[in-house]
Amino acid sequence: MKKFSELSEAEILALAITLEEEDERVYGDFAEGLRESYPSTAAILEETGAEETIHRRRLTDLFKQKFGDHIPLIRRQDVRGFVQRKPIWLMRPLGLDKVRSFAATMEMETRLFYEKAAARTRDADIRRLLDDLAQAERAHESNAKHLATAKLDQEALESEAETQRRLYALQIVQPALAGLMDGSVSTLAPVFAAAAATQNSWEAFLVGLAASLGAGISMGFAEALSDDGSMTGRGHPWLRGLVCGLMTTLGGIGHTLPFLIGDYQLAIMVALAVVALELAAITWMRSHYMDTPVLSAAMQVVLGGVLVFLTGYFIGSA
Repeated sequence: MKKFSELSEAEILALAITLEEEDERVYGDFAEGLRESYPSTAAILEETGAEETIHRRRLTDLFKQKFGDHIPLIRRQDVRGFVQRKPIWLMRPLGLDKVRSFAATMEMETRLFYEKAAARTRDADIRRLLDDLAQAERAHESNAKHLATAKLDQEALESEAETQRRLYALQIVQPALAGLMDGSVSTLAPVFAAAAATQNSWEAFLVGLAASLGAGISMGFAEALSDDGSMTGRGHPWLRGLVCGLMTTLGGIGHTLPFLIGDYQLAIMVALAVVALELAAITWMRSHYMDTPVLSAAMQVVLGGVLVFLTGYFIGSA
């Protein structure tokens, strides 16, 4: 790698041309990745990419004027000081926050490059162009920070907000809800069966802890391996698996912790109260995020919880 201070004016221009071409293609990839879900934002990204094309052409014309037709290939990885970027194709599915953060960082880095390059350049024409491009990149940097709302009318904003809400529900809420339901309901039977059979809070706690952790691991792997999200839009599989596994464990741990109370009767009462809170939370999530009517959600959740609880209690009492 070469130090930036060692670059000649020709090499600085050649590097600038490569950077603009890379930024142009990054915006194109962003626009393509967001086109289906966020068409208005994709149009803004395409417009910004077109401006990077104009920058590249201005740099290319000046290079040919000053140094001839051959432009050496100098890339960011050939010069010290540049941050290595994660490949865009590894960042799918794209989200507005991720794109805004990446674009703002990219524009800031390019602006700093132009400012430092202009300070090192003696040629008046080159310095003038680099100063102009630094100002342009400063405007791009500001736009990137407000990318989610820039130049979008109210209808486009509402449409993209609804899309983002659906994606959030699909990628985060759905696996979290599945995990919480499984952890809260499926562990009721072993916990209360152990409590009824042993009449011992500590033993019931150990059974509940084992059931919660086991269910969390099982549900986490099941969710992660269900699909890779590439066709369904459900997001990164291991993130879904982590969310699902943690919420499954949380759902089981909630009504297991009361059995740390030494008094068995009091532990049972507190555990039942926690179960009621868990079922209420599940009902709210189904109603708020999954558009399930409150009464219907409550009936489904409560009926399932009661049946599992009674199954465990009667088996433990046998």
